[in-house]
Amino acid sequence: MRKIKKKENKFDKLLDIPKEITTNIPKIIINGFEEILIENYKGILEYEENLVKIASYVGIININGIDLKLNQMKDDTVSIFGQIDSITMEKDIDN
Repeated sequence: MRKIKKKENKFDKLLDIPKEITTNIPKIIINGFEEILIENYKGILEYEENLVKIASYVGIININGIDLKLNQMKDDTVSIFGQIDSITMEKDIDN
């Protein structure tokens, strides 16, 4: 399991490297109300037609909607399609 790197170092800042690459912070890209892409995720905790729970290195990402489907899963990226109604996040208090 990868540990969370919380601080950006000066070298990363100097090279203008995005924070989500060096810190494992999830990057969430929302395309309208029908697609969400999450980078830097750990795993799928729950998958139902109206709810998808994704574990990240800083907490849980909840996607609520209708007819939700996991479209693409790679090592650190997952995309979800369907009618997205809401996205909530639960911060992991251990981090």
